[in-house]
Amino acid sequence: MESSLESALKGSLENNAQPVFALMGTTATGKTDLAAALTEALPIELVSVDSSLVYRGMDIGTAKPDSAFLLKYPHALVDIRNPIDTYSAADFCKDAIQAIDQIRRRGNIPLLVGGTNFYFSALENGLPELPAADPALRQRIVEQAEKHGWVEMHKRLSSLDPKRASSIDPNDMQRIQRALEIIELTGNKVPSIKSKQTSRGIPLKKMALAVSDRHVLHQRISTRFEQMIAQGLQQEVESLVSKGVPEDCVAMKMIGYRQMVEFLNGTTDFTAMSEAATAATRQLAKRQLTWLRRRRGVTWFVSDGLNSINNGVITEYVSEKLTSFGI
Repeated sequence: MESSLESALKGSLENNAQPVFALMGTTATGKTDLAAALTEALPIELVSVDSSLVYRGMDIGTAKPDSAFLLKYPHALVDIRNPIDTYSAADFCKDAIQAIDQIRRRGNIPLLVGGTNFYFSALENGLPELPAADPALRQRIVEQAEKHGWVEMHKRLSSLDPKRASSIDPNDMQRIQRALEIIELTGNKVPSIKSKQTSRGIPLKKMALAVSDRHVLHQRISTRFEQMIAQGLQQEVESLVSKGVPEDCVAMKMIGYRQMVEFLNGTTDFTAMSEAATAATRQLAKRQLTWLRRRRGVTWFVSDGLNSINNGVITEYVSEKLTSFGI
């Protein structure tokens, strides 16, 4: 029997002659503003590829565009889960395929925009065949993490599967847990995206934004976190906790949120919290860039970080691609 993902993908593959564009890049490179500009010039609709923007009520710490912006430039797959919910790559693929098909039925072109690279890989290449979850084993891993901490569990993963560990944030408990679970269940490293697939992928026309000066990018990251603080990140986290969102759930382990939780619990001071959050974001940007550089078929657009990337150049590029498809 076909899974819902396989069924959705089969219908989408029938339309693969139509392009699906992907706008990638590290955090703080201006992807959102560029995507909005493209919708102004071309028959494009946006699909978010961001594992943090799926959560309702987590707006400031995720740098989610405000409601007015989203009303003018709608993004599919934003605000579709509660903070206590999990959201897997398989969930994303199913939802993204449905959004792509809906956009195509309206006669428009899908543009995937975001920085969650594993989601892009899963959608483009298909998901590897993995063993089913084992609740007892998963609980044992969680208990070990409660005793030793997720950073230590990440170190354990590094010793067993260095390549996989290098692509996972040391505080991403969901992916660390799943990777360790797969290794224990199979006795092998986590299968690569090129391993036996449960589904085929969707070809993407990949574009990537980059800032040529690393120091400028780091400054942009620091400035953005300062803006999050000024906009009320502390109050947002306090509100989430007061509403019963567990401090140890996946969503609250996201960068910015976990550091703010530590500050509110008195385990760190404000300065250390801010420095830890910006350092974690810089590390994320480094991992994102490393991953992107390894991808084939990516068209790069680079700025100095001080001035906006020329929207007209990218609009012309996309327009030429659409013309080549007879659109």
